[in-house]
Amino acid sequence: MTGMDGSPRFNSLGFAKAPAETRVVVAMSGGVDSSVVAAMLAREGYDVVGVTLQLYDHGAALAKKGACCAGRDIHDARRVAEKMGFAHYVLDYESRFREAVIDEFADQYLAGYTPIPCIRCNQSVKFRDLLATAKELDADCLATGHYVRRVEGSAGAELHRAADAARDQSYFLFATTQEQLDFLRFPLGGHGSKAEVRGMAAELGLAIADKPDSQDICFVPQGRYADVIEKLRPGAAEPGEIVHLDGRTLGAHDGIIHYTIGQRRGLGLGGGETGGEPLFVVKLEPETRRVIVGPRGALAVRRVALREVNWIGPGALKDAPEGGWEAKAKLRSTRPAIEARILPSPEGATVELLSPEEGVAPGQACVFYDGERVLGGGWITRG
Repeated sequence: MTGMDGSPRFNSLGFAKAPAETRVVVAMSGGVDSSVVAAMLAREGYDVVGVTLQLYDHGAALAKKGACCAGRDIHDARRVAEKMGFAHYVLDYESRFREAVIDEFADQYLAGYTPIPCIRCNQSVKFRDLLATAKELDADCLATGHYVRRVEGSAGAELHRAADAARDQSYFLFATTQEQLDFLRFPLGGHGSKAEVRGMAAELGLAIADKPDSQDICFVPQGRYADVIEKLRPGAAEPGEIVHLDGRTLGAHDGIIHYTIGQRRGLGLGGGETGGEPLFVVKLEPETRRVIVGPRGALAVRRVALREVNWIGPGALKDAPEGGWEAKAKLRSTRPAIEARILPSPEGATVELLSPEEGVAPGQACVFYDGERVLGGGWITRG
């Protein structure tokens, strides 16, 4: 496929061949975003293969709304494929999902961490296992409905924030490797608001155009994660003490799984014990089963230790210039990125923040940015 001057002419996914000769596996959750991606590419003439993952016993989830992986979503994805005339498969990834995501989720909470299972799911089940399946199907690429941009840079594919900052999901994709990024495509990353995408769904005639966004972690009904952990690890959530930084024992708790760093509400402490000062969770000690609380000022940190660091920036992380890589660091999905220096360490990296940040919780992700580009990131550990 060439242009008027004989040079290669690339299709919308960046391949120098006709859409009909380009096989695209689309990860279809049954939601609006991935459905629009699949339908849009099918209309453009691509050889689309839709794949929906059964990640747990979806029969028990049929009545649960606000989740991305329920049986209803599998049905919705199949309907889109039937309407647009492309193949659709449901793959049973239940055992992989339990081992890579659910079990770790429970174990991390019991160890005093605050995990983000959606990142682990992208990192393992979707961008490792499903991507391998796409290659086995002789696909040219794997497309998803994530709001993030893949940009061809001078040294290869780069990961960038979405055009719509309000929809940007780059924080949740920091663990994407360079090899994975070369194979992935994110057709919605350059689009505007969710309203625009819903409009595209309506224009394509998709019945899911008005379907609500998923809100919960898919295997955690109504956000009640403690219930899930207690079901997975019966008796593992042991009671303990709530202790002030100054050593005073202020009360008792029913298990550290009910707490996270920065938490203020739900401590169950009366004004008599605290002297009236607002107290926050500043540390969790799984070994002693203690929840450590203190004033808000005790939450501020300037150095953050990371493990399992993924670097997709220029050069290599270990080749950082003197003083470290200059970047902006995002330490929670809901917080803005702040100025920082990234220094390689034997465990992964140390992040030096130019201004203190509160509520930095082990188990959360720290993601590095250079402007709109994602440089990588790592998992926050306990120093």
